[in-house]
Amino acid sequence: MGQQTDMKSQASLNSLSRRKLLLGGVGTAAVMLGVDIPFLSNLPKGLQLAAFAGDAETLMDDETLIAARPGMTVLNRRPINMEATAHLLDDVVTPAAKLFVRNNGTLPDYDDHPAEGWTLTIDGEVDTPLRLTTADLRRDFEVVKKRLWIECGGNGRKYYEPGASGNQWSLGAVGCPEWTGVRLKDVLNKAGVKPSAVYTAHHSVDGHLSGDPAKVPISRGVPIDKAMTEDCLIAFEMNGEALPVLNGYPLRLIIPGWPGSCSQKWLKRIQIRDKVHDGTKMTGNAYRMPAYPVSPGTEVPKEDMVIIHEMPVKSLVTFPVTGSRTAVGKAFEVRGHAWSGQGDVTRMQVSVDFGASWRDAELDPPQNKFAWQQWRADITLEKAGYYEVWARATDHTGIAQPSVVPGWNPKGYLNNMQHRIAVFAI
Repeated sequence: MGQQTDMKSQASLNSLSRRKLLLGGVGTAAVMLGVDIPFLSNLPKGLQLAAFAGDAETLMDDETLIAARPGMTVLNRRPINMEATAHLLDDVVTPAAKLFVRNNGTLPDYDDHPAEGWTLTIDGEVDTPLRLTTADLRRDFEVVKKRLWIECGGNGRKYYEPGASGNQWSLGAVGCPEWTGVRLKDVLNKAGVKPSAVYTAHHSVDGHLSGDPAKVPISRGVPIDKAMTEDCLIAFEMNGEALPVLNGYPLRLIIPGWPGSCSQKWLKRIQIRDKVHDGTKMTGNAYRMPAYPVSPGTEVPKEDMVIIHEMPVKSLVTFPVTGSRTAVGKAFEVRGHAWSGQGDVTRMQVSVDFGASWRDAELDPPQNKFAWQQWRADITLEKAGYYEVWARATDHTGIAQPSVVPGWNPKGYLNNMQHRIAVFAI
């Protein structure tokens, strides 16, 4: 039986995708393999791990990458899309294994585009086109670390009625890792953005599901004014390690406060355009909302759909897990995170009587702009029975989360209804 298993494992290894995960060093190996490597510090200098040596380089297939994130809910395997449940997102800094994955196509072929020597091109409406390696970015620009939340524009889509097509995200397509990289504006300033610049266009090397090399799965962009803000990053590390393959290794954008689709993964080129970018998923209904409220099920004319910019105010209850039991008359802690694309969250409240009354929760300031904020509240239930804890965040403009799904839209975007969990007092 053991021999048969070994043979299957070797056959699986031999039949894996040709995407070779070329590493910059063994220090990133644990991240790439998705497992801990005890005694890694004992490896003699200059000696590669056997898994990455010569012709035996490990080729990880999609299922191996999925399996490295236990507890995640897999919504789709082709392309890979998965999310965390709310209680898995309790960490202040989201670990790689708990960060949602939103892919539009297949993973890059690292044979054709080796991570070693990866280059980023800056061209279009610039004075001096650039071609930069990761080493160039580290050497020539200030390297910064920021905790920045990232969220899929369709997070919460499953709760719209009538439903919208696409991944039926519940609430877990969000996370707040710590990213290391350089400011996008610094790189653009070095290239010299021309007065004619209107929009960025982001290009990467993930494959189209059809296999047609002439097609791309996604190519989005942002207005040049957004690109030139302080917090947009070209990132090469997440939580102090090389980016995970599923989250953009070796280079990606982070455009905080806006839909995650703007934060292109496997980034190879930033083209500066003299018009609004018209790449894949920049036109039609993709990442667009009706310019005015519509009734559920309404067909909205294409010309009345506008591109999504800032994400709405939102919060999440990450502890306790829904369905928990607590003793009557004994205080217990409820906690979670709050965030908004409009800026800081200024007030956090909870309710245990289905929204009839609210009490303030303790709310921490953000670690930096666009880091999600931690909140907590002690709750005591004085009578046995079933309760719901509702959470409501309010941003600095005074806008608060609604108790129900907000205005319907054809693609099911921007659902920021209050999160609620069930609690039994016994």
